[in-house]
Amino acid sequence: MQKLLTLLFVVISFTSSHLAQASELLVEKKRFELSNFETFGGKTIKQVQVGWESYGELNADKSNVVLITHYFSANSHAAGKYHPDDEQPGYWDAIIGPGKAIDTNTYFVISVDTLANLGVHNPNVITTGPASINPDTGKPYGLDFPVVTIRDFVNVQKALLESLGIKKLHAVIGPSMGSLQALEWASAYPDWVERMVSVIGAGYMDAWTVSALEHWATPIKLDPNFNDGNYYSDEPPTQGLTAALALVTQNALHPAFFNQVLKDHHPIETAPLEDIRNTHQIVDWVNGRAAQRAKTADANHLLYLVRASQLYLAGQGKQLQDGLQNIKAQTLFLPAAQDLILMPYLVRDIHKRLQSLGKDSQYHELDGQLGHFNGVSEIKQASTILSDFLASE
Repeated sequence: MQKLLTLLFVVISFTSSHLAQASELLVEKKRFELSNFETFGGKTIKQVQVGWESYGELNADKSNVVLITHYFSANSHAAGKYHPDDEQPGYWDAIIGPGKAIDTNTYFVISVDTLANLGVHNPNVITTGPASINPDTGKPYGLDFPVVTIRDFVNVQKALLESLGIKKLHAVIGPSMGSLQALEWASAYPDWVERMVSVIGAGYMDAWTVSALEHWATPIKLDPNFNDGNYYSDEPPTQGLTAALALVTQNALHPAFFNQVLKDHHPIETAPLEDIRNTHQIVDWVNGRAAQRAKTADANHLLYLVRASQLYLAGQGKQLQDGLQNIKAQTLFLPAAQDLILMPYLVRDIHKRLQSLGKDSQYHELDGQLGHFNGVSEIKQASTILSDFLASE
């Protein structure tokens, strides 16, 4: 069992054998600040700051920019290492770097921490969100922080790019929640985006997915320490946050993976049979990993990311068709065949709609037994598709 759980640890940590290889990139986290930012909902956030990273060199006419938009529990550390001794490189190091699918010898690759980033207590994350100090009160925002949307994440990225003198994206590419941002870029700012890649994504949140995402928020709200989000001077809702992160992990994998690696599993384990307070080994393990993740996360931030995802509709308008009609970019959709979070039907629908509008759209499914995680830890399988797409006219 220990050997099998070690294998599971490797996958849950969003790594794979190819990700563990030494990275050729050394990167640093940079900081971007805005004195005032108006949200999609019409609210103002003061003193916004986010972290960002870049890989490769910006060419003279600033036409070689590839923006990477990150997934729900990630940050801007998409590739490379901060130090040669780092245990793991960024989550997409398998496809970003010299000679790789997103070749940093050719492209200037940039990634940005989102507002309300989940890993607010990670020393390599810079973000403004509910845990930040409200300059008007001198206290953490808590749930007084304005609701933010996928469009807001995009608009902060756009402000950063403009500060660098960038006015065009060769491509925008993102997995999961990052795919929502990528498609939003193509819809909201069509003259900016030449190519868009949606990995394990969606073009809107249907009723099923909105309801499913709400289950990630529920354990936090039920934790007695939640206190309507006002816990920053008291005991935080750690149990609720841990339960939420355990559910995220469970949903992001596929039963086939559990059943393959846990071949020695037997439901009648001694400990849970003897005492109702005991749990199965696999449950203890998943909860243990979630507890580790909870140390750098914030419960309110998770709630805000859930809400941003739930509110998503390409173009953020009244009609999906209007948002899709705006798109000028070539589009590529890479769903995971066994994804149980953002199921392939969500982007298959968008792909067909774009084709019916006469748009240039491609669709390929990712293989593997990791469910949603195939779009992160097994993305190398799409290397040729990605490199060809980026080089297309």
